[in-house]
Amino acid sequence: MSDKVHLGHRVRRRFGQNFLTDPYVIDEIVSTINPITGENLVEIGPGLGALTKPILDKVDKLIVVELDRDLAERMRNYPEMASKLTIYEADVIKFDFRSLSTLKNPLRIFGNLPYNISTPLLFHLFTFTGAVKDMHFMMQKEMVNRLAADPGSKAYGRLTVMAQYYCKVVPVIEVSPSSFTPAPKVDSTFVRLIPHNELELPHPATNLKWLERVCREGFNQRRKTVRNCFKKMIDLETLTLLEIDPTARPENLTLAQFVLLANWMDANNLENNNKDLI
Repeated sequence: MSDKVHLGHRVRRRFGQNFLTDPYVIDEIVSTINPITGENLVEIGPGLGALTKPILDKVDKLIVVELDRDLAERMRNYPEMASKLTIYEADVIKFDFRSLSTLKNPLRIFGNLPYNISTPLLFHLFTFTGAVKDMHFMMQKEMVNRLAADPGSKAYGRLTVMAQYYCKVVPVIEVSPSSFTPAPKVDSTFVRLIPHNELELPHPATNLKWLERVCREGFNQRRKTVRNCFKKMIDLETLTLLEIDPTARPENLTLAQFVLLANWMDANNLENNNKDLI
């Protein structure tokens, strides 16, 4: 059968649909998530239910967010699942996840993410980390490498710094293209993201807009030195006082150093705090 149709569903490439089919990988993922009845579980893009069904074998309710109307309707007609599901037909990049969470029952979010929206979706989800216990996602291996990268590596960039600001990143399972239908052209990795407690951030920023700006300025000019990258924002003497090597490149700075720069700029550029940060 053509990989344009899977289990009677015509694959919509514009939605980035690659359906997980390997039963061993599915079992490993469900074991990694370890769902427990009573938890506030949310699946992004349930598709044809490869993860949904085995998760529902272990719990009594599950929230799913699905953009494809045909797939959402198909889920409503699964007699063994419909009574346990709450289905939202929505674009996850615009979805208010905080509306599903309570202080006593934070979200556990999981899913096989479309590769074409992974970056904007992650940045969207980072805004809700105070309402989230953990997140488990199947993603492009290259993307997970970026999330988990160390300073000085080619994969290290703006996404790395912001992801590690909000979360502990734990790659869990590497998955080959043959585990999907249709098979993607790249390898995948299943990753766990554990949000830091908002009151116990390892390196708290006083103004996230400044941190975002410092990352953007730095990684847009990653071959320049720190001194040249930020010369309009901070002088050589101050960099030395902050113990940041002015001859280093931004890709060599740690998360702590990016936050240090952002906090200094927040404290010393008050006239700009409310403009030109985005």
